[in-house]
Amino acid sequence: MADEALIPLCNAADLADGGLAVPFDVVYGGQTCRAFAVRYQGRVQAYLNRCAHVAMELDYQPNQFFDLTGHWLICSTHGAMYSPETGACRGGPCRGGLVKIALTEHGGVVHWHTAYNLKPLEF
Repeated sequence: MADEALIPLCNAADLADGGLAVPFDVVYGGQTCRAFAVRYQGRVQAYLNRCAHVAMELDYQPNQFFDLTGHWLICSTHGAMYSPETGACRGGPCRGGLVKIALTEHGGVVHWHTAYNLKPLEF
């Protein structure tokens, strides 16, 4: 794509399985919003930092999105639980899923693909 940009987001080593997220800003719906990247089962994933139940940020401490088991992303306000692989809601109050953001990992660096439109998951 001619207007696609690959933005280096972080070193791949900055993301540990089930560990702290790397935050970044995106424009969604004409507004600057927080987003986050995590690693789960060896793969990097990124989502808009917005609960699908009520538009509030998910993290309960800065850059902490995983529950105590390290297997679910959890909303600190409502307790909604999301799959780290897909962003789909797996429990608690939510409508749909998290808004996914396209990432790739190569050469030891995680890149954000800006040409992909951010879209909420539909189930």
